[in-house]
Amino acid sequence: MGSAAAFEAEKLVVGVLLSRPELKPVLLSRLAGAFGPADWVSEELPFTFTHYYDAQMGGPIRRFFVSCRDLADPASLSRIKLATNALEDQFRQGELRPVNLDPGLLCLSRFLLASTKAGAHRVPLAGGIYAEIELLYEHGRFRPVEWTYPDYRTREYLDILGRIRGLLKAQRPPAA
Repeated sequence: MGSAAAFEAEKLVVGVLLSRPELKPVLLSRLAGAFGPADWVSEELPFTFTHYYDAQMGGPIRRFFVSCRDLADPASLSRIKLATNALEDQFRQGELRPVNLDPGLLCLSRFLLASTKAGAHRVPLAGGIYAEIELLYEHGRFRPVEWTYPDYRTREYLDILGRIRGLLKAQRPPAA
């Protein structure tokens, strides 16, 4: 029989959809206040993969990723998602939601996202939050799985997450 042990801390990565660029400095400051300083922020990319967010966010929508320096306990993912939902609400302007935050955890073998939506491929955590494996790391690169979102299949996103994986690898002590 195996013994339960503490989880190894993982890299918190927040995928940001933003339709009001002037909010970015305040948003980055609030993310740092909630989760610690960033060790890297990606370039902004146009978000054109779906029109699902257009009415609620306005446009044009840009995507960027924030890599948090402080590693996170994987058991805290549901709390992190609830905190990012509350942070989104701080930026709400009536019916307009100009900020959408998608927190995920990256370890050396995979990247997963938190979600409020149930699904056969999503594992319930706590507080109405689910976890979904988005990418697996195999043979020196991230690879999508059957349900991976189209944007997370792109070379740009895979390269960004690969760079963040490199940051995590540098934070880990060398294997004994």
